[in-house]
Amino acid sequence: MTVQTADQPQRLTIRRPDDWHLHIRTGAMLRAVLPFSARQLGRAIIMPNLVPPVATTARAEAYREEILAALPPGSRFQPLMTAYMTDGTDPDDIERGFKAGVLRAVKIYPQHATTNSAHGVSSLENVFPVLERMERIGMPLLIHGEVTDPAVDIFDREAVFIERVLPVLLSRFPALKVTLEHLTTEEGVAVVREHGPSGRLAATITAHHLMINRSSIFAGGIRPHLYCLPIAKREKHRIALRQAATSGEPWFFFGTDSAPHPIGAKETACGCAGIFTAATAVELYAQVFDEEGALDNLEAFASLNGPRFHGLPPNEDRITLERSGMVVPDVLDIDGKDAVLPFRSGERLDWRVVEG
Repeated sequence: MTVQTADQPQRLTIRRPDDWHLHIRTGAMLRAVLPFSARQLGRAIIMPNLVPPVATTARAEAYREEILAALPPGSRFQPLMTAYMTDGTDPDDIERGFKAGVLRAVKIYPQHATTNSAHGVSSLENVFPVLERMERIGMPLLIHGEVTDPAVDIFDREAVFIERVLPVLLSRFPALKVTLEHLTTEEGVAVVREHGPSGRLAATITAHHLMINRSSIFAGGIRPHLYCLPIAKREKHRIALRQAATSGEPWFFFGTDSAPHPIGAKETACGCAGIFTAATAVELYAQVFDEEGALDNLEAFASLNGPRFHGLPPNEDRITLERSGMVVPDVLDIDGKDAVLPFRSGERLDWRVVEG
């Protein structure tokens, strides 16, 4: 990492980041949002919750081909594909996909936990055979760490998952590498710190969970574009996340959970969960690290920790950010009929990517 301070504006050069949790959808939406990620990132774990879900190796291979065809000319962006686990997932298919280099990981969505999760896992016990196979072949598990028991308050779902479900998973499969995705609580931070040194547990942290708390959703009225799942929590949790992300600890890393939805699907009686941050992902994280006085740790979080956990080399090329600022783009047109609103649209950020 290189930091320039002698000349103004300040510049920061880091290895090209990777995004370990990214939604890019399909069709026109994919073609509209993919260039933002391809411009900033070397690789990204692609989420499989399409309709129908990307639940097999064949579906993942077809989806990868769609992504590659939509990349801007000359782009070296690499989509890392995942399989959507269902109660009927075939361990043999998962192993074939992993060994063939088609699948990088498997994703567990508890049923009805978030967008397009109706086909998700109804009970962890139902997929023990798949998890046993993944543990044996060294294939990572990515998990949406919430319970969906209607008796549990939506703001407590992650904490209850960590209390009830995660210990079962970790004790039964001691060699399985697990990523808790989009961490949102101080309980989550604590459990990752407990198990992170063993190399078996890590977590992604989104830019938006570092920047908003649950009160932000209701500031001056209901703000549907700040509604996401897991939902933002109390301020104490946001502070814990910021301390974890900027700490330099290797078990926390870059994962935007950028999730684009048409404006009409957000601003409606039953709006979709998801925040589109990919338009300025690196700049958003840089803003947080700068505010925390931790720019020296940005490269580890964005570019080194994720590849290390997943057993991949870091990207060789670099990107450069400049502290000259930028205004977040306004609405992004999809196909002349729909549009997406980027997170913090119209607001100014202190950093912008100028090279790479």
